[in-house]
Amino acid sequence: MCSIRRTVLIAAALAVGAAAAKGVSVARTRDVPPPAVDGELRFDRAARDAVADDFGHLVRTPPEVVLLPGSTDDVAATIRWAAKRGRTFAPQGQRHSVWGRSSAPDGIVADMTARHSVGDVRGDRIVVGAGATWSEVLAATLPQGKTPPVLADYLGLSVGGTLAVGGVGGTTWRYGVQSDNVVSMVVVTGAGRTITCSAEHHPDLFAMVRAGLGQVAVITEATLALVAAPRQVRRFVLSYPDLATMLRDERLLVRAGRFDAVQGAIPAAPTGGLMFQVDVAKFFTGSPPDDDVLLAGLSDDVAGRTPSTIPYADYLNRLAGLESALRANGQWFHPHPWITTFIGDSRVADVVDDELGRIDAAHDLGAFGQIVLSPIFTGAITSPLLRTPSEELCFAFNFVRVPTTADRGNADRLVEANRAVYERVRSNGGTLYPVSAFPMSPEDWRRHFGPAFDRLREAKRTFDPEHVLTPGYEIFEDVPHHLNRRRAAPG
Repeated sequence: MCSIRRTVLIAAALAVGAAAAKGVSVARTRDVPPPAVDGELRFDRAARDAVADDFGHLVRTPPEVVLLPGSTDDVAATIRWAAKRGRTFAPQGQRHSVWGRSSAPDGIVADMTARHSVGDVRGDRIVVGAGATWSEVLAATLPQGKTPPVLADYLGLSVGGTLAVGGVGGTTWRYGVQSDNVVSMVVVTGAGRTITCSAEHHPDLFAMVRAGLGQVAVITEATLALVAAPRQVRRFVLSYPDLATMLRDERLLVRAGRFDAVQGAIPAAPTGGLMFQVDVAKFFTGSPPDDDVLLAGLSDDVAGRTPSTIPYADYLNRLAGLESALRANGQWFHPHPWITTFIGDSRVADVVDDELGRIDAAHDLGAFGQIVLSPIFTGAITSPLLRTPSEELCFAFNFVRVPTTADRGNADRLVEANRAVYERVRSNGGTLYPVSAFPMSPEDWRRHFGPAFDRLREAKRTFDPEHVLTPGYEIFEDVPHHLNRRRAAPG
């Protein structure tokens, strides 16, 4: 008996030593030994705590293990290991989710920022690691006179994280979301299989990964479409006396197609109440556009127009100043109970007017917060899992809440308010952009995806039969018993 025990201990010691030589931290595993990886598996408290939180600062769920992947093979091997151990696996980029969606309670989190390679521009495309940020992508493309056609307002997001949810930007009204502009992806399925997918190769998988909330595969690399980058931007911030006038001009602006970016916002006014603004941008290289042609027929306050001409790179990085201010005053690290939705054109005026009557802008938005109200042609969006209202034109309708306090009670109040907003939007034919801070049940998700739900569920059964991937969304009821762990309590 003693000799058997000694043999087992020696074998275990050799296995741990070999794993450590391959970059695996010494682990206290009691079941299946961890795989040898090119990167590193971290079991220490500091590493686990570092990935337990996200930008929302509302739900904290430390994992059991953190993977710093050195390769796509590391992701595949670790997913297979998670499945064998009855654990879940979730990729994280810059952790800009707001409700713990990229967490894996008692499971494995992959810090994909380790995979941030950016290749050379090759004609109209570029290959990048999923952990690269959009600012890193632009650092490679702009010197070559190229740019992705759609970019989120904040460039610090990771490519993989954005493609997994969609990625809405100022040019979405014309070019769709960022996941509509990806050429191909290298992904690892929930079964630990590495596949390169595109519209031509494995199209079913390609469709379910784009804006698929990480439910069937983990993106490790993406080939992005590029277009010619302009040199400069003619930008106007237009002011309006009321909601109705603002909406009328937003419709005119996108139907006329004069500007490349059209984004509406309703911030709190410094003197109280609300302001109604539309931020429009015309991209150009060479001679500037004719302002009179661009602005003909608009009903904004002419005296309140704020025009500027700035380099394209500066326009893309226009939120850098706000980020610096929020980091400096500490609000960047406060809870961010945001909600993002889409509402159809036929209902937008009534729904938004009703919501404006319910809020206290100073307390519900904060001095740096705002309500986003931007027009989008739904036909421009082709990612099948990104749900929009069944109308030709809809509006992104988002509450970007930036509380002035870190008070948890106030944050919880706003999370409850988000749920109520969502119910009212949904009852008026609206849909959710699933980067929002409030819990969703499997039945909520079924209603959200509508006719696309069965397709997603079938893809889950095919590509992630053990329900290993991205459990934080809690989409499916038929989770295997050994994975049926509810999220940790907020806080």
